[in-house]
Amino acid sequence: MNLLWLAILVPAALGAQTVSKGFDHFYNLEYEPAIAIFEKEIAERPGEPAGYNHLAQAILYREMDRAGALESELVTGNNPFLQRGKIVATPAEQKRFDDSIDRAIALSEARIALNPKDLDAVYFLGVAHGLRANYNFLIRKMWRESLKEFTLARKLQLQVTQADPSRIDAFLVQGVHDYIVGSLPFTWKVLGFLIGFRGDREGGLRMVELVAAKGDKNKVDAMIALAVAYRRDRHAEKAVPLLLELIRLFPRNYLYRLELVQMYGDLGNKEEALGVLARMDELKRQGAPGLKSLPTGKIQYARGNLLFWYRDYTGALENLAKVTAAAGEVDVNTGMNAWMRMGQSYDVTGKRAQARAAYAEAVKGAPESDAGKESKRYLESAYKRPNS
Repeated sequence: MNLLWLAILVPAALGAQTVSKGFDHFYNLEYEPAIAIFEKEIAERPGEPAGYNHLAQAILYREMDRAGALESELVTGNNPFLQRGKIVATPAEQKRFDDSIDRAIALSEARIALNPKDLDAVYFLGVAHGLRANYNFLIRKMWRESLKEFTLARKLQLQVTQADPSRIDAFLVQGVHDYIVGSLPFTWKVLGFLIGFRGDREGGLRMVELVAAKGDKNKVDAMIALAVAYRRDRHAEKAVPLLLELIRLFPRNYLYRLELVQMYGDLGNKEEALGVLARMDELKRQGAPGLKSLPTGKIQYARGNLLFWYRDYTGALENLAKVTAAAGEVDVNTGMNAWMRMGQSYDVTGKRAQARAAYAEAVKGAPESDAGKESKRYLESAYKRPNS
């Protein structure tokens, strides 16, 4: 997770330690029933900003899920900050998100105008601006506008914690903001609206850890954000306990299991990683919710990718070939990555002709994807595996 998700510029800052039915659906990747519940929440309490934030969050994440962005972020960790491809949303979907956020902001600001010390309203306003930052970043690809919104969200949450430090949940946006700005390239840090604020990776991480340990509404989001950060910072041993707990809480979310495979792989625990995949196979055969409809190719790709990194190219090719033979059954991202990994496996085993054929399929299938662009390079120059 570069996720879940900092698959996202800022975690949604919603949810709950004991999640509601809507958020149980949300964290299990079941966005349509979550949206239906949040719409009912708005109908029952139209004057409350929280419901509009909940709906906007679910709309955003549904688009990310449709585009494979949640998996790309949480599971593959391929894309660094400021290098994510655009997620396509229809004008109607964008308007629905904008209307929800605009309403959340208007209601929050009206409450603050009546009572500037209404910390709940300030908190909801910060959440709304954080979600808009996410949407501008991921959907509209508006870098500067997104960072401005994100910075405003941090200021609002800082206002909450300065007035009442016991509101632990409000530290989440601040912590993620500090971590991300501390991770930005120098050229971004000298932007006018970031002058004087250099970010603090370590300090931001400590704030997120605080929310994961003692938060209420944002405990789950903090756990997810920490798993992302630990993956980025190469602390897989810290991510594993978080992922195990997330799997326990939300067993229908297959992304946590695939990420656990990656973490065990990074730690050198090959058998543990393969065991997670075997368990996923078993749950799928049993028709377990969340796994029953998961394409088999997703699990086969994860296994092939794992074996590739462990230099078991025979095993990798066996699994990857199954994915590419039924590429129409998996998402484009998985299919094209499978073709590219096949090409790399063939290259390192001296089968250049087969490698070029595999790379060509990745380029043909999605030339502008990460795998497509990388495969173009390998068509010209064979992939060479690093010694490490």
